[in-house]
Amino acid sequence: MTKSWLVLAKVLSMVLQAGAAEPATGEIAQTAEFKKGRLLFVQHCLICHMASGQGVPGTYPPLTNSDFLAADRSRAIRIICEGLSGAIEVNGRTYHNVMPAVVLNDQEAADVLTFVNNSWGNHAPAFTSAEVATVRKATRFPTYDALLTAASYQPLPKAPAGLALRELTRLNDFPVRLASGGDAGPLLALSVEGKVLSIDPGSGAVATLVQPGDYADLSRGSPNTLGFTVGPDRHLYLTANQKNEGGLIVTNEVTIFRSRAPIDESPLKLAAWFETNYPYGVGPYNHGVSHVAFGPDGYLYVASGSRTDGNEQGSDPRYSTEGETPITACIWRLDPKATPPKMAVYARGVRNVFGFAWDGDGNLFTVSNGPDAPAPEELDHIVAGGHFGFPFQFSNWTNKPYAYTPDPPRGITFKLPVANLGPAAGGSREKPLFTFDPHSSPAGMVWLNDQWPASFRNSFLVTRYGNLLAVEKDVGFDLLQVQLTKGGDGVFTASMQTLLAPLGRPIDVVTHRGFIYVAEYTRPTNFKGGAGWLPGRIIELKPTGAGQTADR
Repeated sequence: MTKSWLVLAKVLSMVLQAGAAEPATGEIAQTAEFKKGRLLFVQHCLICHMASGQGVPGTYPPLTNSDFLAADRSRAIRIICEGLSGAIEVNGRTYHNVMPAVVLNDQEAADVLTFVNNSWGNHAPAFTSAEVATVRKATRFPTYDALLTAASYQPLPKAPAGLALRELTRLNDFPVRLASGGDAGPLLALSVEGKVLSIDPGSGAVATLVQPGDYADLSRGSPNTLGFTVGPDRHLYLTANQKNEGGLIVTNEVTIFRSRAPIDESPLKLAAWFETNYPYGVGPYNHGVSHVAFGPDGYLYVASGSRTDGNEQGSDPRYSTEGETPITACIWRLDPKATPPKMAVYARGVRNVFGFAWDGDGNLFTVSNGPDAPAPEELDHIVAGGHFGFPFQFSNWTNKPYAYTPDPPRGITFKLPVANLGPAAGGSREKPLFTFDPHSSPAGMVWLNDQWPASFRNSFLVTRYGNLLAVEKDVGFDLLQVQLTKGGDGVFTASMQTLLAPLGRPIDVVTHRGFIYVAEYTRPTNFKGGAGWLPGRIIELKPTGAGQTADR
């Protein structure tokens, strides 16, 4: 996800589009240390520096043929160990941003540095744990334990009135999605590497149901799974994106996998159910296919993210210069009764939808991440056949954020995002915002029906992953309650309250067996602190008080 250190990212949109490329030749590429470094890069670095090492122009520097890396070996180690802030020049371009320390021990840091410094045209001798330990001693985190302490789990925030809060379980994997296995089933989590985890909602015990190698061809790189759900048929559906560089142009190969049997059967086997492809993004903004969910009509809806930041064309002949395609920056609709199903585009003009859900009346709402320009993030009321602006319009802006922002086609009327009347997430009644603070990275969302306690019923919960740019004030890192009001003209407005804050980059939220579960992707509860990344946890909210019930 653009502006997401995950997804999403932006959930983590924005996120994990292809496995990092290895050098074609060389002894280092065959070592166990290099291969371990590649996996660590995917876990900790890929979201900003991208699978091909090209970074994000003007925001995150490239690692490809990096003169900055080659110039100072000790500096490269120091950046991993304590982070970096301030202006730097890489390959003739200046970058102003902040990189937190990466929470790796000495050997892990050496392995990821070996990988990065021997990929994408870089060449350097292998790094060693002793070399890292020596440099680390002179940093603000002089030992791995000191860095670990800085990146430790934070205390839980205060629970809102009417809900009790507890930590359900701490994870060994970075979670990107949650799903309910039904009243008789487990809570499910999807990891950034493509594992499907089963979590017992009582004890918090975690088991692995599916490994990525069980369903995806890992020789093609990471499956880059950003969405999964359990359908009414109790089959598991999972989205994957893999970069294919073998043709005349580079493509994103999209697969929706479906379990061969209901999730209750063991072992759980997944098979390709739907496949398509489109030209890979011209820059680092190939958001891919992410969230999937079943609508009230029984159809499967799929979020297909944009392949650009704002329709930029690019100049590399291996990449299509067409901007967005007919099947990107849109919502798909598929019939689950067909194998393979036919895909129809339900709505267009949504840049990077990371979460969506339906209200009690069957209205579909999405949360979408905006560009690197400071446009508000969007909450959109999606209607069939509607166009929601991208790449021609962002939020309710009338100005163009980029020189390459195209003019809108004649005859198209864009539907504005929902107006945020506050008091949270940047809006107010005096000055509505369309919709969330810029760069706050809205991620997962869920609807609470009329069986929830009165103060929560008939509202959405939305997680905000938090900013990944060095903005004036950290935004996001929270769980919002969103209450919608429909006007006489059929247009919705939203009142927003902060339900939980701060959180460790919350990336998804679901209801399961009458409880609310939130996935924290990692542990730091702000960006400015500069602490690194370690796997997060699942926290639980349950209604309190006599007679209080929720959907079960």
